[in-house]
Amino acid sequence: MFETLEVFRMADTMTRHADVRQNVVAGNTANADTPGYKARDVVPFADLVEGGAPATPMRASRARHLHGGEGLATAITRPQRDGYAEPNGNNVSLENEMLKSVEVKSQHDRALAIYRSGLSLMRMSIGRR
Repeated sequence: MFETLEVFRMADTMTRHADVRQNVVAGNTANADTPGYKARDVVPFADLVEGGAPATPMRASRARHLHGGEGLATAITRPQRDGYAEPNGNNVSLENEMLKSVEVKSQHDRALAIYRSGLSLMRMSIGRR
């Protein structure tokens, strides 16, 4: 019942986007010393909502199903473009990754606040608090 309401669907999508971005940031941080590693980032959530991101491909349920598509994570990740690069070809900046992880937490908290607000509105509409 609740999944058909647009507010809850938006909060769910925002939470999933934050999850994908946190995984990408964690991968960048884990590979901060890997020679030749190129940092990645995720298409901003606002661009996804406005339709500026590529369409999400079908998700594979097993290794050889649908030729092994990766789903949402590969559809919205992109190489990070900035002028920073180490002599070994790595372009991960730990400071930038820390800032991104704070942004992800903020986005997740915002999605949770939207969800809670929607629930409280529904409770008020049926006379509960």
